[in-house]
Amino acid sequence: MSAAVPDRCEPSTPDHYCYDWAVPDSAVVDGGFVRVTWPDGVVLDAYSLWLFENDVERALEPVSRECVITPSTLPDPSILTSASVNDDGAVAVVWANGTESTYHPGWLRHVADGDHLPEAPLPTREVWTTDTMVAPPTVELTEPLGTDAAATAVGEWLNNMARYGLCRLRGIGTDLDALEALMAYVGPIRGSNFGNVFTVEANITPDSTANTGLELNSHTDLPTRETPPGFQFLHCVRNEVSGGWSYMADGLAVIGHLQREFPDDYASLTTHNWVWFNRQLGEDHRWVGPVIDHGADQSPVTIRAFYPVRSFPAMDPSEMPAAYRALQRFHQIADDPAFRLAFPFEPGDVIGFDNRQILHGRSAFDGGGRRLLRGCYVDRDDVRSRQRSRARTQGPTEPNTPPSKEQHS
Repeated sequence: MSAAVPDRCEPSTPDHYCYDWAVPDSAVVDGGFVRVTWPDGVVLDAYSLWLFENDVERALEPVSRECVITPSTLPDPSILTSASVNDDGAVAVVWANGTESTYHPGWLRHVADGDHLPEAPLPTREVWTTDTMVAPPTVELTEPLGTDAAATAVGEWLNNMARYGLCRLRGIGTDLDALEALMAYVGPIRGSNFGNVFTVEANITPDSTANTGLELNSHTDLPTRETPPGFQFLHCVRNEVSGGWSYMADGLAVIGHLQREFPDDYASLTTHNWVWFNRQLGEDHRWVGPVIDHGADQSPVTIRAFYPVRSFPAMDPSEMPAAYRALQRFHQIADDPAFRLAFPFEPGDVIGFDNRQILHGRSAFDGGGRRLLRGCYVDRDDVRSRQRSRARTQGPTEPNTPPSKEQHS
């Protein structure tokens, strides 16, 4: 049917987003459902009570868009009496008391297409090795924070983090409070026993091996937590040392290699538990879990791999030889130049990365100068929220394709 096309956001949608006006061919009652069918054959079976509790006018608080109907008071599904596509192309539903509700057809279509699911608006995650990436994808910040140009650049930076698991932002400056200002675009900082924003710098009384000049091989931070931080951000303020290059490896590539080439080791890494325990004076964070933690069905894979705090095997003694062999294999692969990038930190650089899937480290450095990084964590939920909101309101962004080995040869 033909229909006038209202403004994209009218009628209002249950989530404040605007959708294309995707007019269905038909909407009919089928049992306790409204079956909505579009011209290209896509079908959505919308349950009556789901429609009832997503009525913008009657069931949702107008600002928060949260449902105000408690489930104990929901009516019988038979309250649904008829459905149709009205003259404007919206889906109209009539209830048993004679009232009518209308639903934005584009909002219904985005559910039919699965675009309401958590990962749908985000770029597809690209797994990489040093064959396909020889340096981090990079976005240049050319205007100060607070400008429209800066907001666009930070949006591209977040988009690339979703696609590759990491991205470098250049041009943030070297002020000590620059990282906190940048996080206003990203999400609330998640504190830890190292503070909200921590300093990474060699000192004579280190509270972590990070605060030494020692080499740190591939690892993820805070495996001692029930849920380790989702994303980590490191800002280079000063770098006058020899060495101290940053290491980054895609944990998903390491896992894939293990699954294909060393399935027994992979099985051990996903099932044999360890006690992760930080031994900092006055702190006692502990968690038990495997190196490769798949968690619940909907959980992103979490890699627990900070070897300085892997303290006790939590398994039958008969399993320990296999667990140690698998552990050694994991770190040999993660530290292999075929999987691990090495690049220098320059003052004004910020590297953001998925702490649960991207392994990081650094080469050793000497005391010939000062190397000062500022760092913080932001939960995955908050970073993903900013990434989704940007993708839904501004549309997809072309990725900053990182250079490959082939391009450098």
